[in-house]
Amino acid sequence: MTGTTKLTVDGQPQQARSGDTILSLLQGLGIAPPALCSDPRIQPGAHCRLCCVELQGQEHPVTSCNTRVAEGMRIVTSSPALERYRHQLLEWMAQSCSSADLQGHPDKALHRELRRHGLAPGDAEPAPRGAVDESHPLIRFNPSRCITCYRCVRICEELQGQSVWHVLGHGAGIHIVPDSGGTLAASSCVACGACVDTCPTTALLDRPGLGQPPAERWTHSVCAYCGVGCEIEVGTAADAIVSVRPVLDAPVNKGHLCAKGRNGHAYERSPERVRQPLLRQEDGQWQASGWSQALDAVAQRLRRVIDTHGPDAVGVLGSARATNEDNYLVQKFARLVIGTHNVDCCARVCHTPSAAAMKMMLGTGAATNSFDDIELARCFLIVGANPSESHPVVGARIKQRLLRGAAQAIVIDPRRTELARQARLHLALRPGTNVPLLNAMAHVIVEEGLFDAGFVAARVEGLEALRSFLQAWTPERAAAICGVPAAQIREAARLYAGSGPAMCLHGLGVTEHSQGTEGVMCLINLALLTGNLGRRGAGINPLRGQNNVQGAALMGCEPGTLTGSQSLEASRARFEAAWQAPLPHNRGLNLLEMMDAAEAGRLKALYVVGFDIDLSLAHQAATRSALRKLDLLVVQDLFLNETARQADVFLPAASSFEKEGSFMNAERRVQRVRRSLPPLGEARPDWQILCELAAAMGLGEHFNYADAESIWNEVRAVWPDGAGLSYARLGRGGLLWPCRDEADPGQAVLHTEGFANGPTATLRVVDYRPSAERTDAEFPFLLSTGRNLYQFNAGTMSGRGPLSDLRATDTLDMNPADAARLAFADGELLQLRSRHGCAELPLRISGQVQPGQLFASFHDPAVALNRVTSPERDSIVQAPEYKLTAAQVARAGQAPR
Repeated sequence: MTGTTKLTVDGQPQQARSGDTILSLLQGLGIAPPALCSDPRIQPGAHCRLCCVELQGQEHPVTSCNTRVAEGMRIVTSSPALERYRHQLLEWMAQSCSSADLQGHPDKALHRELRRHGLAPGDAEPAPRGAVDESHPLIRFNPSRCITCYRCVRICEELQGQSVWHVLGHGAGIHIVPDSGGTLAASSCVACGACVDTCPTTALLDRPGLGQPPAERWTHSVCAYCGVGCEIEVGTAADAIVSVRPVLDAPVNKGHLCAKGRNGHAYERSPERVRQPLLRQEDGQWQASGWSQALDAVAQRLRRVIDTHGPDAVGVLGSARATNEDNYLVQKFARLVIGTHNVDCCARVCHTPSAAAMKMMLGTGAATNSFDDIELARCFLIVGANPSESHPVVGARIKQRLLRGAAQAIVIDPRRTELARQARLHLALRPGTNVPLLNAMAHVIVEEGLFDAGFVAARVEGLEALRSFLQAWTPERAAAICGVPAAQIREAARLYAGSGPAMCLHGLGVTEHSQGTEGVMCLINLALLTGNLGRRGAGINPLRGQNNVQGAALMGCEPGTLTGSQSLEASRARFEAAWQAPLPHNRGLNLLEMMDAAEAGRLKALYVVGFDIDLSLAHQAATRSALRKLDLLVVQDLFLNETARQADVFLPAASSFEKEGSFMNAERRVQRVRRSLPPLGEARPDWQILCELAAAMGLGEHFNYADAESIWNEVRAVWPDGAGLSYARLGRGGLLWPCRDEADPGQAVLHTEGFANGPTATLRVVDYRPSAERTDAEFPFLLSTGRNLYQFNAGTMSGRGPLSDLRATDTLDMNPADAARLAFADGELLQLRSRHGCAELPLRISGQVQPGQLFASFHDPAVALNRVTSPERDSIVQAPEYKLTAAQVARAGQAPR
């Protein structure tokens, strides 16, 4: 327990926590001196010296930012000598800014202090100290404004772990340069903006914000990109976003953001946003309409389909980008208004295998641990995930743990990612061979007696059955299949079993395979064997891809379960009582089954909320063929995406900046989303559109909500594990579920005593079944797909703005040896062909990719990479096999070589 220290401040007795700095004490008292080199996210630097205070008994002032409190200390925060000293320092610093800087950037720390002390720089430009660097699309560096506080250097190293900025020179000649030795664009910068955020002057600025007015209002909300769930402050002026910055005390991002979170908001006021409903005319052209006309048209056509073909001829898709409240109404609309369980969301194509495996084996289909356990883990098992690019803030937290030597990592991934380079072990397996590799690791753990005997005896069933099965899965057998040396497999098993707590984080490289669900089962086997469940710093943790994909599925946007992942039959009575209406009894179709039914002519109408299935689903030709056979396609979104271009009706939705609600991140944290702007044009929140459509279809009494909070209160009423998650309690930082009442703080670690489905969990025997997608002489390469740092999913949001200057299109990554053998040059346009289709995209020669393998991202609609991907599916939940496609490569317009 932290002790207390007694001391005096300006003659007044005070108490401080032992070990605190004087500056943190003074900040808590509201009498802190200026500290322009200080930032709570980094270690004290004591460079600016503005924070000096006097201590009785010491001849010279001391810097308060790096001086710890001590018993009996007598602190003086203000004296004539201190004020003169600070004034002189600020006068010197004022030479590094102009009056225009103060006016255009009033929130910069130096500018606040100059105003506070009555100091005003002149109109003249500061003396030049190097050329202004505008090479980077997102960050402007003006060395003439630098006061050498070194905050940029330290935050880049200590928060992001990139170490872009370096100090050169001595004395008056000290200057800051990027690690390229030249421009920032040529450096290793990942555009997280931490250096801009911490800079107390205009030496570093967000380029997209140049020329924008200062923010007039700041709104606390949540990022709309990946499943990390970073808290943000949205700065607005004149109904436009002018800045986004991180929330410093946020439990998830801890004052950090990535390039998308900070600079990926240009889509919000894009001229391509659809501002009013559109109806397709007989000549195929769009016609703008009013809301009443559009909703009446949808209602009439849906009723016609239901009356003619039955409610199960209609499918409804929720959105991983919409709020929990929106998605709750999506599935309620499907079940009550349409009368079908044909409802799903994009979790189907990413982490439904995770949810299914974890629900079957552990009783709860969600992450077992919170992100705060990253700082407690001693070993990371990172499987089929690239957090540095797909979940950058979590990736930075893991990287910091590795850089400080506090933990080791095992990375299982075909590519040599950033974390693979920093890991103790990188197991570069062949795509599609997760199950053999993980079985071989389990073989070593069992055969060498490395399992946690006490945990297994108390809480695990099926050890002997698994032991018998694993005898055949030696590392040597697995090595021949997966291409990883047997010695490495043994070392990985020993490290994971012997370095607890060990935290497993997995991504789509596990789930998007024909054995995706079973691959997750193999990971759970490893955690059960080693006792890495139900404890801090451990667990099985799927890295969810989109901002609310966890929430969309949990709200009931899947055919087999209701809100809270409650089974249909077990919770039917609760929902029928709450909704005052019966639920359908027919089995519902999932997304892939809906596509099959549309192709076969059984599904006649599809209502799609915020999900570009044309661009996102594997084997695009099959998706397009199915969509063409529908009688009615309704799309509710922000833009005319690839799916919407084929629709009959388009309904413009509000973005997350334009509405209230909540998101649920990958660690089960529910956080408030707050409106910072009015909806653009006639766009409306998704939940409001659904309510009005339900009324147009004669069932408005079941959708009579005043606001998003009233919807959320109904969610809490039907979901016992979320009953304690009131809006009032979510406040700042949110809460993790289970959270069963208003006194419950939320559960950071699941399965501490038992499992959701009983006191013990049973190990699963999972044999290997190779994918039907295989290479041969005609298609010799193995293609895998995934995300990149600067774009996101279908590019609907990230593709409209300055992020495209960093990553204009998708690339085809190829090993240098393969590129040399085929005489391909970096950047040339190639044709990528599989048995299922072809796409053209530029080559990027990369040592990250193994010989004989290819990697491509899928964000650019002009590339439409999913024309190439395989129709193979997970054998249990039907997630597409995006990660394994046999392919050939040729120069555009030439025959394959």
